[in-house]
Amino acid sequence: MTDLFMNLEIGFLTAVSANALLYCFIGCLLGTLIGVLPGLGPSATIAMLLPITFGLDPTASLIMLAGIYYGAQYGGSTTAILVNLPGEASSVVTAIDGYQMARQGRAGLALITAALGSFFAGTVATLLIATMAPSLAKAALQFGAPEYFSLMVLGLVVSVVLAHGSLIKALAMICLGLLLGLIGTDVTSGTERLTFRIFELSDGLDIVAVAIGLFGLGEIILNLSVEAEKRTAFAKAITGLLPTRKDLKQIFGPVVRGTAVGSALGILPGGGAMLASFVSYAVEKKVSREPERFGKGAIEGVAGPESANNAGSQTSFVPMLTLGIPSNVVMALMIGAMIIHGIQPGPSVMTDQPELFWGLIVSMWIGNLMLVILNLPLIGLWVRLLTIPYRFLFPAIMVFCCIGAFSMNNSSFDIYVVVVFGFLGYLFKKLDCEAAPFILGLILGPMIEEYLRRSMLLSRGDPTIFISRPMSAVMLGLAAIAILSVAIPAVRRARDDALLEE
Repeated sequence: MTDLFMNLEIGFLTAVSANALLYCFIGCLLGTLIGVLPGLGPSATIAMLLPITFGLDPTASLIMLAGIYYGAQYGGSTTAILVNLPGEASSVVTAIDGYQMARQGRAGLALITAALGSFFAGTVATLLIATMAPSLAKAALQFGAPEYFSLMVLGLVVSVVLAHGSLIKALAMICLGLLLGLIGTDVTSGTERLTFRIFELSDGLDIVAVAIGLFGLGEIILNLSVEAEKRTAFAKAITGLLPTRKDLKQIFGPVVRGTAVGSALGILPGGGAMLASFVSYAVEKKVSREPERFGKGAIEGVAGPESANNAGSQTSFVPMLTLGIPSNVVMALMIGAMIIHGIQPGPSVMTDQPELFWGLIVSMWIGNLMLVILNLPLIGLWVRLLTIPYRFLFPAIMVFCCIGAFSMNNSSFDIYVVVVFGFLGYLFKKLDCEAAPFILGLILGPMIEEYLRRSMLLSRGDPTIFISRPMSAVMLGLAAIAILSVAIPAVRRARDDALLEE
């Protein structure tokens, strides 16, 4: 406990510096903005901003990128409640009951419920990260090549199991990501693989260019392919921002349950904010004595999912910071940011760079406080932003996409990569294939190959090394159980019900 307080003191000294507070504020403001605006998202925004962070202090840049991620969860709820237009995928569930509350004249109560639930969940998730991270990092230091290989296999399997929609499609996306992750030069033999004699591919595909294409350009193409929806700004005066004791009593249970669901699912690969919000809504509907109220303005339908998506977005930092394993696309991009600054993600970050590690954790709590203060007074401004025609927004987004991709390596080839993966991203969406398993496969593919080779060298080609070492065997066993459980029809139906977008 003494060590925890000492570590938090290091974090506070780092997080309350003028530089860290400035970038935390910028991240929260940008996160809220992109959460409000449909067609943008934290994945695309962070991918576009990665090149800019190259010139920043590593701690400040990670604090800003983290603020964008959890700030987007706040922003998405505002427009979901007021105009039934979720700015973020994780806010789709909030719109179900939040918009009905707004139509009934309870917009203020819905907004303050979302803000308080998110702040509570963010605070609890930050404490969880602070308490869990040291233990996980110590355990990770005992890991060898077989354990890391098994951990990554488990991560990929769980991301397939928790993916929305068809398991076959999710598995196909993982395999495609693993395949494209092999592009480049084999570090052992020096032989080029799948480069088709294109010199720029000798170092492999640039993850930033791929991410910008999939999540930035792909979203633009999708938005331009459908007829623009008419958006009507919320015209009524927003009142009732102070909840009564009865309201607080009504939301307390859903907020606690949502925080627990989000905290658990955020750590799992493939989990995070979106899955947490859907599962939380399903839980609240199950435990409610009046499930028929859901969809008609039930405050529990706002409190639970909003708490869950914020807790999920923050606990997803745990495996990234302690094990160097991304639990979702945004965490994969955060790992990219660390690599840009010459920081090797994994358990050594805590010991080698304690200011960065603990400063980032403490900044999450400060960022959540900033978001509560930012969101409620600026509601009118955020809603007015929705009146900006998309034909003015998308050219600016495309310019930032191209500048971001080019500035990483000063190579025009990366712009071609953005274009190719932009159309691939559009195709994935039309075919209802999630891009997240693809990105995880692309990021983890080279690492899985490296640890597999190291393990084979250690065992002199004996594959039983993966089951003869206890930790490795446990993780492979969990991966096998996850696959078998989904094969059981009853379990598969329960999974589909939990992930169903109502």
